[in-house]
Amino acid sequence: MATHRTKMLIIGSGPAGLSAAIYGARAMMEPIVVQGIQPGGQLTITTEVENYPGFADVIQGPWLMEQMQKQAEHVGTRMMWDTIVDIDIAGGSPFRAVGDGGDEYIADTLIIATGAQAKWLGVPGEQELGGKGVSACATCDGFFFRGKKVAVIGGGNTAVEEALYLTNHSDDVTLIHRRDELRSEKILQERLFKSDKITPMWNKTVERFVAGEDGTLSKLVLKDTQTGEKSELEVDGAFVAIGHAPATELFKGKLPMDGGGYLEVEPGTPKTSIPGVFACGDVMDHTYRQAVTAAGTGCMAALDAEKFLATLDFAAVMPAVEEAAE
Repeated sequence: MATHRTKMLIIGSGPAGLSAAIYGARAMMEPIVVQGIQPGGQLTITTEVENYPGFADVIQGPWLMEQMQKQAEHVGTRMMWDTIVDIDIAGGSPFRAVGDGGDEYIADTLIIATGAQAKWLGVPGEQELGGKGVSACATCDGFFFRGKKVAVIGGGNTAVEEALYLTNHSDDVTLIHRRDELRSEKILQERLFKSDKITPMWNKTVERFVAGEDGTLSKLVLKDTQTGEKSELEVDGAFVAIGHAPATELFKGKLPMDGGGYLEVEPGTPKTSIPGVFACGDVMDHTYRQAVTAAGTGCMAALDAEKFLATLDFAAVMPAVEEAAE
């Protein structure tokens, strides 16, 4: 067990956390990144990435995160293979965190970039066909299903928004919902029902994702929630849209959260209710959830952390200056 002291502690190593680390290191804050249970975040389980700026050709998610980490380390970031299990932020800066191996981290500023995970159905074939026809992000992967038959599973705002978005790429979108009415906002429902490209399929649940001969998704096995009757739906792609779960368990009772469990921040900033504690990326963003927006908020968090640290330094110097003046 050891104690690690830093001006900036970053919890999470996805695009938000690593972007914060790059900016923090360049500001000579000597950041420490605690990588957590999924180093690199969700992009490490994403195969082809086509919408991250700066790359004309399709790139691989794991490679992109590897490059971000190398860049962060190159400018002075220290990466720690650890998972934070306890944190004390109530008393203000400096903040204290404890890893699962007992190591202690003392930091003047804290950046929370723990991200969020898509909720999955947990049925056979779902995990095996991830990236092979099964996805949880239409904005990320819809482009790969141009002119093909796709399905969206869910009935809330996310599902309807995903279905509407997919009509930009497909003329054959099926929305599968376990009930006979949607839970989404009325305005979204109106848009969906007006679309001639979307077919709602009511009172159905997905029991299994089935691969074709080429190893990619070929059909869904469905079950009627009222009759129990089973059926099949041939599709090229399926998007699970039943919500996301932000990784905020560690901060329950310590920081304000919204109804979905996302950390609340001052509008337009990454500032939480505790000075010196910042949140960035998917842990505070339930709207966009893109790698590029996560990276942007990571940059914002680092810049604001640098400003916060400067105010601490100024406050520490002022008493000495006033005493010398006397």
